[in-house]
Amino acid sequence: MTQNTSESEIARLREEEFDSTKSGSENHEGASGDDQEQRPNKKKRYHRHTQHQIQEMEAFFKECPHPDDKQRKELSRELGLEPLQVKFWFQNKRTQMKTQHERHENTQLRTENEKLRADNMRYREALSNASCPNCGGPTAIGEMSFDEHHLRLENARLREEIDRISAIAAKYVGKPVVNYPLLSPPVPSRPLELAVGNFGAQPGIGGGEMYGAADLLRSISAPTEADKPMIIELAVAAMEELIRMAQMGEPLWMTSLDGTAAVLNEDEYVRTFPRGIGPKPTGFKCEASRETAVVIMNHISLVEILMDVNQWSTVFSGIVSRAMTLEVLSTGVAGNYNGALQVMTAEFQVPSPLVPTRESYYVRYCKQHGEGTWAVVDVSLDNLRPSPAVRCRRRPSGCLIQEMPNGYSKVTWVEHVEVDDRGVHNLYKQLVSTGNAFGAKRWVATLDRQCERLASVMATNIPTVEVGVITNQDGRKSMLKLAERMVISFCAGVSASTAHTWTTLSGTGADDVRVMTRKSVDDPGRPPGIVLSAATSFWLPVPPKRVFDFLRDENTRSEWDILSNGGVVQEMAHIANGRDTGNCVSLLRSANSSQSNMLILQESCTDPTASFVIYAPVDIVAMNVVLNGGDPDYVALLPSGFAILPDGTSLHGANIGEAASGGSLLTVAFQILVDSVPTAKLSLGSVATVNNLIACTVERIKASLSCESA
Repeated sequence: MTQNTSESEIARLREEEFDSTKSGSENHEGASGDDQEQRPNKKKRYHRHTQHQIQEMEAFFKECPHPDDKQRKELSRELGLEPLQVKFWFQNKRTQMKTQHERHENTQLRTENEKLRADNMRYREALSNASCPNCGGPTAIGEMSFDEHHLRLENARLREEIDRISAIAAKYVGKPVVNYPLLSPPVPSRPLELAVGNFGAQPGIGGGEMYGAADLLRSISAPTEADKPMIIELAVAAMEELIRMAQMGEPLWMTSLDGTAAVLNEDEYVRTFPRGIGPKPTGFKCEASRETAVVIMNHISLVEILMDVNQWSTVFSGIVSRAMTLEVLSTGVAGNYNGALQVMTAEFQVPSPLVPTRESYYVRYCKQHGEGTWAVVDVSLDNLRPSPAVRCRRRPSGCLIQEMPNGYSKVTWVEHVEVDDRGVHNLYKQLVSTGNAFGAKRWVATLDRQCERLASVMATNIPTVEVGVITNQDGRKSMLKLAERMVISFCAGVSASTAHTWTTLSGTGADDVRVMTRKSVDDPGRPPGIVLSAATSFWLPVPPKRVFDFLRDENTRSEWDILSNGGVVQEMAHIANGRDTGNCVSLLRSANSSQSNMLILQESCTDPTASFVIYAPVDIVAMNVVLNGGDPDYVALLPSGFAILPDGTSLHGANIGEAASGGSLLTVAFQILVDSVPTAKLSLGSVATVNNLIACTVERIKASLSCESA
């Protein structure tokens, strides 16, 4: 990556500062800096901090591990250091503390694991030659306590249930469960040995802590002991229904008029599955769809992503705005997810403030069906939570996963919901009513694209002939992780979620600008202060593919990007994320930018149902750390960008990448730091500025694309 002189000096200072911090404070845990062995001929210059400097910064760190610019400058004056040196000392110290904390947690987990292993061996020895005359299961002998005996009985019954689940499903539905075993108590989820490492561990999403909003999802309590037998019964029946829904043809599924999609015959469905979660509520509409695709990921990794709420909500961040697991009723048996049961809550979204999110409270059940075939099913538990505000019920929905050669999987996805969609804006009614907004096609298209992205993270055979391609493996992973966080932040903040409400600013009709404010405190991944978010959605008489190509191209960026001051934007580096050239992460530089120390990180992604162009200004020093494989979690991001969806008027089978006849639904969203003090009051001037920014951007896009389509 080419840099001018001042940038080189900043990079050199960064490197020297890391060396000095490492040697002066004995901090060998820094996430950034070059490996000495990689450049043996270059002599390191060490600038050791004095003991006094280290003691002062250690003392300050205990009070405030994240000093702001003003505090760093004050410290640097007192200690005779550069502000950058202070900044990097604190970054390295935070990394060191994080590593020590993780080591301590790992030690505790190992100790706990060894204790469980010892208990397990003790149980096995005590039970090896005994059986109970009443139930035929293990009996309590010798040193076993009553509680231990009871737990063994429950585990034995659970194994038996998993084996016979399919055969007894139909018999159980609609009948009370007598003496049905409660499953094993929740335990901490085990670390997943995924081929992609610890991809997608986003506690902000799994825990519902995005932006510190008052979270409605947290108000939902876990099920009571009395509810659990009914939940198990419902999950068993839902699994049986999903398998049949995935495999049956006519008359249950009819072919659409254009021959490209399966349409559910509702009358036949009621005849085939007469029980379930009860009749459709008055005023609700049925949305049912089925889609099949072959994706580049092995079946075990797919199951693990679906059963881990953090990974699942990360992979489907464009559809899942928030999700959390309320209780784990079973973790499965034999060390995998076969038989796993989780009670969950989630919010499903379309990336626009004009479409309300769909909140769902449901149980997720995973089961292996023969060698190389798994299924994961969701079904609503709304009857356990009396609430008049339920606007969406999930009938058995999920996917059947079949192993394919060479690490591929065949996925058959069924999405079946009943919903009150009266809150959807007229602009999006066609897209929602056709099932393309929340349906199986969008889930499968997103999964296919994300599997390609994950494969690119692990790629090692990167061609070096192209200029600007990042070939450093650690640098690629860090930059992709940073871009992933940027996309998640954008998607979680652009929909009409129950966690935050938009305020309409101007005019009437579709082009209203909606704004909201958030306070950011103690988050190293977001600048501290008051953040103003603004978004608007509107229709364009241009196919989505044309809109996407126009917005992602750095050569046409000056036509709409007001903040680039009409200057040329150059791509300095990029990482390809799949077969489509539109799927990539780029690092851009604006020639006319007023801030020479800033770059633009951009991710563009497209699939047959939706496209995104998301970007954020990033500090050039921070990006140097990331490109060298450093920790991207400390890079502050405020993402802005675009979500592009088809308007639903084109032929049902037309993909976003094809020359579809329909128009586009474009959402434009900005996030701007209006005050670096979190307690400050929002001024009307700030609101007017962002309103004007978004209105001008919309007008420029309309003007440019109107000229193209003319």
